[in-house]
Amino acid sequence: MLAIRIRHRKAAALATAAVLAGLAAPAATATPAAPATVTETARTASYDPAYYDAAAGKTGTALKSALHTIISDQTKLSYSAVWEALKVTDQDPDNSSNVILLYSGISRSKTLNGGDVGDWNREHVWAKSHGDFGTSTGPGTDLHHLRPEDVQVNSIRGNKDFDNGGSSFTNSGGSLTDSNSFEPRDAVKGDVARMILYMAVRYEGTDGWPDLEPNDTVTNGTNPYHGRLSVLKQWHQQDPPSAFEKNRNDVIFASYQHNRNPFIDHPEWVEAIW
Repeated sequence: MLAIRIRHRKAAALATAAVLAGLAAPAATATPAAPATVTETARTASYDPAYYDAAAGKTGTALKSALHTIISDQTKLSYSAVWEALKVTDQDPDNSSNVILLYSGISRSKTLNGGDVGDWNREHVWAKSHGDFGTSTGPGTDLHHLRPEDVQVNSIRGNKDFDNGGSSFTNSGGSLTDSNSFEPRDAVKGDVARMILYMAVRYEGTDGWPDLEPNDTVTNGTNPYHGRLSVLKQWHQQDPPSAFEKNRNDVIFASYQHNRNPFIDHPEWVEAIW
């Protein structure tokens, strides 16, 4: 089955390369169609179910361990490469010139990436201080938890754990915050939960990075934990994987890291592990 997975990944990578090569010629108009084409290719290409063969029939720690082995086989990006990747993974389905900001839900021009007011930057959903991994290649550059967000909203979220409650703020999109927690807008609550749980499975302390784990507190600071697990599980149930989230998983798999978030493909595995 490993050979099947490898053949599939090579085929996906070749198909993506062919699409990108075809797009290299000068465009007839100024419309930036290339990212839309790559996204569409990933959306219509289904992954080989054999990818998860090693996890079949398992639950609890055995399932978590099997998934860790599967998804740890990945291509790693530099932090600078994340800028361009997010312009594809988070492209607005209705406007190929824009990306969708995670917490705000705002559609903003891809060209406005940076650090100034009005720009969008790279939000670490698993706060990079929770385990102190920063922006180094590895958990600090993993696309499965990096999303575009308004610079000021990103600052408001800071490194807070996730929980219900709080007050609104400028460009919140329905998200809320208080002194020690952040509640994302309803449409991405499940996305946030699945990103946190992906990180807890992918990074188990076996490859030079901290063992990241969810817990049920909102005072984790620089410890390698993220909460609140009970709330994240509720959000996962209330907000199942959307077409946007599934497509994003496909794009990351086919075009960038060549690994997947298993909780998007198999939502039932959240309860099977936690």
